[in-house]
Amino acid sequence: MKDLVSIITPCYNSAEFIEETIQSVLNQTYENWEWLITDDLSKDNTVEIIRKHNDPRIKLHVLEKNGGAGNARNNSLERAQGRYIAFLDSDDYWYPEYLETMTDYMQKHDAELVYCNYSRCNEQLEPILKDFQADTIVTFSNLLKTCRLAPVSTMYDTKRVGKFLFPIKSKREDHVMWLNLLKVIPKGMPINKTLAKYRMRENSVSRNKKNIIIDQYLVYKDFMGFSTLKSLYYTANWAMNGFLKYSKIFN
Repeated sequence: MKDLVSIITPCYNSAEFIEETIQSVLNQTYENWEWLITDDLSKDNTVEIIRKHNDPRIKLHVLEKNGGAGNARNNSLERAQGRYIAFLDSDDYWYPEYLETMTDYMQKHDAELVYCNYSRCNEQLEPILKDFQADTIVTFSNLLKTCRLAPVSTMYDTKRVGKFLFPIKSKREDHVMWLNLLKVIPKGMPINKTLAKYRMRENSVSRNKKNIIIDQYLVYKDFMGFSTLKSLYYTANWAMNGFLKYSKIFN
């Protein structure tokens, strides 16, 4: 029997997009998964939409207090039983072969962490930038300068590396978590195939680089324990690479 995959999803006021995300999971060719959705006390009808689906693999937990995406992901991670951990935000989308391709690659290549290409889309899931390319072996060193790992396109093996929680005091919690993981494994492997769609919403915090540059600086200063000068150096590299990452317009 194929190993269980635990899908980790935080959601908050996701009613507009959650149904497309649900269908992308239900359409997976790899069927041995559990989906741990943690709702961060949504004020819309997100929870009602999720509960309409009676698949026992979908395990919804509604928090009693809003605590942010990192806290919601941690709630799901703590309940996860699978060997493989995959992340899917409540407005993103996987192609049907996502889980099968990712797990097959990990088993065939003895990989501890893998990531793939993903389409960068508008709110209608139409491409607006060139696909992000998984074309580099990821290490702790090169991940300091730019975060190539996105939750929608990355999977790791808990049997090999254990579970890694998100720091709830950082607005750059995903970058901190990946860095912590790559402190204990030598590399993450690329799959140069587009298997997911990332919805670039206009009000996304991650898209407003000016507002989060201080938070990125704190990734290095507070969470990595670097000196001020070293933290500024990596923040500058991250900012430049971020500009290049989002400046390549589709066609």
